[in-house]
Amino acid sequence: MKRLSEVEIGKRVVINSFEKDDIFIKLMEMGCIPGETIRVDQIAPLGDPISISVAGYNLSLRLNEAYQIFVDEEI
Repeated sequence: MKRLSEVEIGKRVVINSFEKDDIFIKLMEMGCIPGETIRVDQIAPLGDPISISVAGYNLSLRLNEAYQIFVDEEI
């Protein structure tokens, strides 16, 4: 298991869990729920923010938000 902030561009991963509960509801409302497959599309030149594809749309996350999402390699 690794953090979303560590995933390279083009990789598909599956959301496993969240580090803190306070961000869980915010991310869940945006389609980031455990078991959902996501793809890292872009990373800004300085590394923050990152763009992911989730639930059929693109979402930008700050690096500190991505750091709180634990993911597994897609099976």
